Amino acid sequence: MNKKNGVETGPQSTTQRAYVALREAIITGEIAPGEKLKVENLKSSLNTGASPVREALSLLTSNQLVERRDQRGFRVALVSREQFNEILSLRCQLEDLALRASIESGDQDWEEKLVLAHHHMAKSYSGPQDLFEAHHRDFHLALLSACGSPILLRFCEQLYDLNIRYRYLAVKSKNYSKRDVAGEHQAILDAAINRDIALACNELVSHYRNTGEYLAELMELS
Repeated sequence: MNKKNGVETGPQSTTQRAYVALREAIITGEIAPGEKLKVENLKSSLNTGASPVREALSLLTSNQLVERRDQRGFRVALVSREQFNEILSLRCQLEDLALRASIESGDQDWEEKLVLAHHHMAKSYSGPQDLFEAHHRDFHLALLSACGSPILLRFCEQLYDLNIRYRYLAVKSKNYSKRDVAGEHQAILDAAINRDIALACNELVSHYRNTGEYLAELMELS
C-alpha cells in the first residue's frame, strides 16, 4: 500500500480521507487560524470515527498546520508575518539548493515531466483556484524532483504546504492580479530547461519574493 505524508493512501484509509479534508479546509481558510478542532465535531462533519480524526490531527500537527495545546486539544496553527518571513527565507534557501541539484542531475524524462507539469498549470490559470493550486504544486515540485535528496525534497514539500495558506491570502489582494505570474513561471521553466542554473534559481527566488512583497501589503496578520 502506498503512503503520502506518512498516511496510507489505499482506498480503505479513513485516516487519509480525514487528513486530506482537514488539510484542504485549513490551507484554504475554511477553518480559520486559531480555531479549535474538537474531535467530536469533526467526527460528524467528516462522517468518520474518532480514531481516524485523531490520527489525521496528529499528522497535521507534525506538518505544523495544527497545534496540540497540552490537555486542551487541538487548534489550527496560527499565522503571522514573522512565520511567513521565516517560511519564505527557508524556501528560498532550500529550493535554491534543490533546484541546482535537480538541473544538474535531471535527464530527458525529468525535462518532459517538467514541461508537462507546466502545461497543465498554464491551462488552469483561469479555472477554479483549487485546480490551479494542485497543478501549481506539481510544477514547483517537478522542478526539484531530480535533486537526488528525498529528505531535502520532503522539507521543500512541507514548506510549500505551510506557504499555501499565505498564498490564498495573497491571491485575494487586488494588487496580486497585476503580477505577470504566468510570465514568472515561464521564465523559471525556460531557464531550467536551458540548464542555466544561476538564472533559474534567480527567477525562482524572485518569484517567491514577489509574492512576499504583495503579502506584506495586506492586513496585519495575527
